[in-house]
Amino acid sequence: MIATLNRLLDPMRRRVRLMISRAVLSAISDGEGIQLVQVKLLDGEVRDGVERFQNYSFTSVPLPGAEGIMACVSGNRDHGVIIAMDDRRERIKGLQPGEAAMYTHKDKEAHKHRIIFKNDGSIEVLAKNITVKATETTRIEGDSVVIHAGSMFKFDVNGQGQKWDGLGVETWQDDDVAKPHHNHAPPEIP
Repeated sequence: MIATLNRLLDPMRRRVRLMISRAVLSAISDGEGIQLVQVKLLDGEVRDGVERFQNYSFTSVPLPGAEGIMACVSGNRDHGVIIAMDDRRERIKGLQPGEAAMYTHKDKEAHKHRIIFKNDGSIEVLAKNITVKATETTRIEGDSVVIHAGSMFKFDVNGQGQKWDGLGVETWQDDDVAKPHHNHAPPEIP
């Protein structure tokens, strides 16, 4: 009787055990509406074309070797989906409880590559270069606005502009050759 019951329950037990699995990313395709990945699972088991679900409006393309969790609908290994993915090699550490961050594998470089939402209400953005573009208006507003350049500050509006650097100020206008530097030190910023 017990042997018969075990024989009948074994397929269900296997499906339950196979519903959730750790996965290691081998390859990723980011060209469709949802990413498709190839992952390594248990003892050499490889699954290809597995859908990787992400939160709405957030996306990333993890590097091979990233780790994830694969859920298999009804315990069917042919119908798995990746529900989470992380990379212990790249994750930034040392945040305070309640803080959040976005980062990439480039964060280990000297210039860093991250956005941190701090507990004090500030947002810290670190990158080698930052570009802000708007098709209409870019507005910076605050009780106090400070712009600081270590070696050069340049601006132009419709063909007219100035460049401030260690040599002084260079000015130009439409169809004008840049006027040579004239000595004028930029104001001190506290």
